[in-house]
Amino acid sequence: MKRYFPPSELLIEPNGAVYHLGVKPEQLADRVILVGDPGRVPLVASFFDKQECDIHHREFRTITGSYKEKRITVLSTGIGCDNVDIVMNELDALANIDFATRYEKEQLRSLQIVRIGTCGGLQSHTPVGSYICSEMSVGFDGLLNFYAGRNSVCNLTMERALINHLGWSGNMCQPAPYVIAADEELVQRIAKDDMTRGITISCGGFFGPQGRQLRIPLADPHQNDKIVSFMYEGRQITNFEMESSALAGLSALLGHKAVTVCLVIAHRIFKEADVDYNTKMKELIHTVLDRL
Repeated sequence: MKRYFPPSELLIEPNGAVYHLGVKPEQLADRVILVGDPGRVPLVASFFDKQECDIHHREFRTITGSYKEKRITVLSTGIGCDNVDIVMNELDALANIDFATRYEKEQLRSLQIVRIGTCGGLQSHTPVGSYICSEMSVGFDGLLNFYAGRNSVCNLTMERALINHLGWSGNMCQPAPYVIAADEELVQRIAKDDMTRGITISCGGFFGPQGRQLRIPLADPHQNDKIVSFMYEGRQITNFEMESSALAGLSALLGHKAVTVCLVIAHRIFKEADVDYNTKMKELIHTVLDRL
């Protein structure tokens, strides 16, 4: 039986656009690139052969166009897994709910989604300027724990190993992390043999949750050392960022293919950073467009 979604659960603007993104169903392509910064949307779209629409709504910006005969939507999410929760649910609604009737469509679309972002490297083989494809993501944000079916798509054994390694077992003040794999085929296609494939931690903040201390002391000053030393089936945690776990987790539950690729702009162990990374970011965008 098809499901019905009332106005309180799916908000649709009078012009037929979804509430937060301001996008209409016909404006969404099957290939989607997500970026955090709204200013990076026109940068991605500058590679397009033509553009269909350019939508600004709230903090979100969306451009749909074509690149080498591939129809692509590029959309800004802002920072954090909470924003990805809005973006992913509304993208899925645009693809798989009939806005005229509010019923789930009989034929469901599966989107191909690549997030292009920046991150902090954690290992010697992830220096500033390198590219990391998040083969697996660890959510320190707790988002996926609010959805049924989370255990069916997560690596519960690795979750337990990480909790024990960090000393979080039985500590109600710490988040319950979830571990989720990106879509395997999309990882192979996007990363190929010239990107590092790693385990990424998505944090619920930029400072304390990532072990940065300014004026407020950290609850565990040794947290990053523990994260760097964690090993699971011969694999290490490679980087910090703030969105990949929500993207991978919600996509798995909704039937979409998703992966995150990031440019390392800071190395947390070497204490190095480079905020002048425009050339390297353009190279990454071009690579993703060719492979998506």
